[in-house]
Amino acid sequence: MTIWNPELSQEGPRYRALAQAIERAINNGELPPGEKLPPQRRLADALGVTVGTVTRAYALVEQSGLVSAQVGSGTFVKARPTAEGFARVIGAPHEGLVDLGMSLPPPHPTRQATLGRFMSAMALEPAALEQAIDYPLDDSMTTHRQRYADWLTAQGLTVDADELLITQGGMNGIALAMSALLSPGDRLAAEALSYPGVISAARQQALKMVAVPFDEQGIDVAALAARHERTPFKALYVMPEHHNPTTVQLSPERREALVALARERDFWLIEDGVMHLPPEARGTPLYQLAPERTIFVFSVAKILGGGLRSGVVRSPAPLLERLHISLRNQCWAPPALIAGIAGRWLDSGEADRLLAWQFEELEARQAMVREALGEFDLSMRRGGFYAWLVLPAEHRAQALVETLEHSGVRVASAETFCVGSTAAPQAIRICLSAAPGREALAQALEIIVQALAQNAPPRWQTV
Repeated sequence: MTIWNPELSQEGPRYRALAQAIERAINNGELPPGEKLPPQRRLADALGVTVGTVTRAYALVEQSGLVSAQVGSGTFVKARPTAEGFARVIGAPHEGLVDLGMSLPPPHPTRQATLGRFMSAMALEPAALEQAIDYPLDDSMTTHRQRYADWLTAQGLTVDADELLITQGGMNGIALAMSALLSPGDRLAAEALSYPGVISAARQQALKMVAVPFDEQGIDVAALAARHERTPFKALYVMPEHHNPTTVQLSPERREALVALARERDFWLIEDGVMHLPPEARGTPLYQLAPERTIFVFSVAKILGGGLRSGVVRSPAPLLERLHISLRNQCWAPPALIAGIAGRWLDSGEADRLLAWQFEELEARQAMVREALGEFDLSMRRGGFYAWLVLPAEHRAQALVETLEHSGVRVASAETFCVGSTAAPQAIRICLSAAPGREALAQALEIIVQALAQNAPPRWQTV
């Protein structure tokens, strides 16, 4: 059995860095409930630290309530709720708060009006009502799958309706892919910073996550190969077009290298395409480069609205039945009513008009962010919902997040996205799309600029 061997932050005391690594590994599912921590001397030897350092780290984590030390047996991870990753992003609203923590589409009244129109139209169609009220069967979803296939193909994401499975949105599609491909105890690889929903779902399914480095060109394929050699994994979750949270896009060269490695080492690719960018801002999808080993996940949440829990997964034919079984085990089938509304919306042309407006609105909002924060290390992607702000050296992300919350602005810290024992960079994610309007966004940006000016600690402190 390979000993758990985290990468420690170089900042601060070693025992505290180890304690933080253990906490992140527990929160992200790398150390699941009931897992025994490595014997202190073995871990000390593996990390090149003293036994006393490990002892202090274990004691610190025990004080936080995450582990329990049992005399003569060792230290074990306690059972905890499974929604930790989401809980850090989804906070309770309060008066005057501009919530830029969640990745939401920019509000527009067209969404409500169009939804009402399609619901009224369906109310006058007995066949549609009958299908909506009955248990959905596979053949009853044929029309919905074709509508999705036609719309995605028109967007440059060519798919065949027979390759698609209707889901209850992107998160459901990801969970289905993980359930169909992996068993408890299997390993799922992902970039060292990744979508909190995947981290939470992996933990719930008792999967072990493998963190992989990435840079401005996306996932480091050479490092991925080394990780697979050391700790083989069955699948890789990846966001090629718009990495969450950093907005990095996987380069064409890395896409080719990634596909070649997946074929050589025989692992699956779970491609998250929920963040829908303009066609000219996208690269070649992985499922088109490696159709035989890629599950592509799509949802209308970022276009039509998050309340419409509808989407599709594109899968190679041999895996579709396993995905069907996973879907039946979870919810039997997605509601035909919701799939019908989403399909009509896509088929009518209204989704295209809404998407065109959304891209224009996001472009205007991104210009506001550049004007306010352009002097900082800032990353955005055309058509994307958020900005990734790497803080100057004198700043600490958690302190800034707390300051902003007290001032009426919510953002997400990098720690929310850490996979395994990854050390969190000093950075925040700002969801510019979530502001109710440009005026609210301008107000929030002004507060962020003020906090950046005031939140920095003095350069010299007495110790």
